[in-house]
Amino acid sequence: MNRIQRLQSAIQSSFAEFFQRSTSTGIIILAMTAIALIWTNSSAHGSYSALLHQPVEFGFGSLHLHFTFEHFVNDGLMILFFLVVGLEIKRELLVGELSTRQKALLPMIAAVFGMIGPALTYLAFNAGTPAVRGWGVPVATDIAFALGVLALLGDRVPSGLRVFLAALAIVDDLLAVVVIAVFYTASLNVSILLAAAGITALLYIGNRLRIYSLWFYGILGFALWIVVLSSGIHATIAGVVLAMCIPAESRIDRISFFTRARSILDAIAHRTETDEEEGAQLDAVHSLERMCEHVQTPLHRVVHGLGGFVSFAIMPLFALVNAGVRIEPEMVNSLLSPVSLGIALGLFFGKQIGISFAVWLSCKLGISQIPSGTSMLQMYGVSILCGIGFTMALFVAHLAFVDPAHLAMSKLSILIGSTLSALVGAAMLTFLLPKKSVA
Repeated sequence: MNRIQRLQSAIQSSFAEFFQRSTSTGIIILAMTAIALIWTNSSAHGSYSALLHQPVEFGFGSLHLHFTFEHFVNDGLMILFFLVVGLEIKRELLVGELSTRQKALLPMIAAVFGMIGPALTYLAFNAGTPAVRGWGVPVATDIAFALGVLALLGDRVPSGLRVFLAALAIVDDLLAVVVIAVFYTASLNVSILLAAAGITALLYIGNRLRIYSLWFYGILGFALWIVVLSSGIHATIAGVVLAMCIPAESRIDRISFFTRARSILDAIAHRTETDEEEGAQLDAVHSLERMCEHVQTPLHRVVHGLGGFVSFAIMPLFALVNAGVRIEPEMVNSLLSPVSLGIALGLFFGKQIGISFAVWLSCKLGISQIPSGTSMLQMYGVSILCGIGFTMALFVAHLAFVDPAHLAMSKLSILIGSTLSALVGAAMLTFLLPKKSVA
């Protein structure tokens, strides 16, 4: 029983860490978005453009990589974002909120319908036009922003509602990765794809052979990214592939760790403090350090090591680089264009209709039930928040639109649709959630 309780405690603390990091990130991304908009619409907009086109070059022996700063953030640094997202998905599938059929079914169904709704809304305006490729822009939810808005409502939010939103957004991210891989790839280079498959096979074999060295996965993961860069598939997919191959098991289990650590500490405590014994104590500390490393899964070590950097550096930097939309009078006039309407209405109406319909239908058919302590109206409020598609929507927009005019319109529409979803969703939940009791 103690072992089960410890495992549950570890899972809950991982989710709490994930939730806390996501909510804080949403606030920072919001600030960086405001900075990007003000900067690009000020008299200093030339310096913003210069930043995006700043050359970034790397050399590794005979290998030379050339990027613009914008390209480096979107195709380079964002691989770490997708790596962490992939690891979060893997952890939830193994031991978290998606680990059982009962836990996973409702957010999975809601996520699927939550992508179909926006896609159909966009296609209703743009089917048969050159802009039809943009159907993937409004389909994904920005997990950091959505959880950030929910966090602003404080402890009035039932835990079941938070878990549902987080689980839905995780499934949503997984489906968004699939959409990017399948529908937003350039012409494929078969020989390079075979090389990528070979590296992936080595990563998989390393996992099966229980290789726990992060150097092994780091070096092969870097090689995979280099190869995928030239394959025709978007480079960030390498991050997700790498995440699926990183082991989620530890070298020693927690019970063994606590038992052995306690015996080492007890042995040290009974020794006298002499110079000779000091060396033995330092050896014991080194042993404990090695054991602490071995009791952590490689998955946890990577998420713990990269999670903060991704959340508080890469994602805000992505927002700064991609949210800079210079708002011209003609752009405002184009807000009623099919592209703008498809994206903005897809985020605001398509998301909430798709998710709320999926939740209602699942419960009506007895397939699943809403989390305890929540109501159907509260679930509807959360479905509106899922229309916040900022980060992933911007990412897909860069892949979908070749026409600069369409890209600019899509950015402005994403901001409008996401902002409207955040404000309306937060207002509705503020009204629906129970008031805090006054002592």
